[in-house]
Amino acid sequence: MEDDFLKMMKRYTDDESYAKACWVALKHKYSAGSRHYHNLEHLVYMFRWLATVKSEVKNLDAMLFAIYYHDSIYNTTRSDNEHQSALYFKKMISKTSFEAITEVMDLIEATKEHMQSDDTDTNILLDLDLAVLGEKPENYLIYAKAIRKEYYIYPDFMYRKGRKKVLMNMLNLEAIYNTDFFKTLLETTAIENLKAEFKNL
Repeated sequence: MEDDFLKMMKRYTDDESYAKACWVALKHKYSAGSRHYHNLEHLVYMFRWLATVKSEVKNLDAMLFAIYYHDSIYNTTRSDNEHQSALYFKKMISKTSFEAITEVMDLIEATKEHMQSDDTDTNILLDLDLAVLGEKPENYLIYAKAIRKEYYIYPDFMYRKGRKKVLMNMLNLEAIYNTDFFKTLLETTAIENLKAEFKNL
């Protein structure tokens, strides 16, 4: 993943030391001890799914940057993580020749509400981000437990209340996934997983 990041950065800056510094800073953020799900493994997982839909992406580098930076800022006590992540991306990448800064910021911001978009790349990014919901039940359980660990500062009664609200919001969506590919492949299992977690809470 580091090599891929640096290879992409090389297209927009000749300053190899700066590109390396961007990666080191990014890796540091995703490797924080408080991150049990929103970590580097989450990015690897998204990139793995991206490989299956890459041909549908209109601006691949914008998509790649959005994946790398979409959870760069993650604090369970705040509600503006996506906005702060977008600003952090802008701060770091504005020093390069990459031009689609606003496009990437919009992609990152969209991961807050996960609402269907008129933009194909946005819908793909959102589905990549939620692909884990459609995993087989035992893998979904690992994900759910990791999320609980990230919210360790909250007592069970408070976490259950907040998590049930999140789950219900997703279940009330017209569809969890925005693209036909992910709907066909994962929608049914994702709904079953969400309902099972809600019931267990």
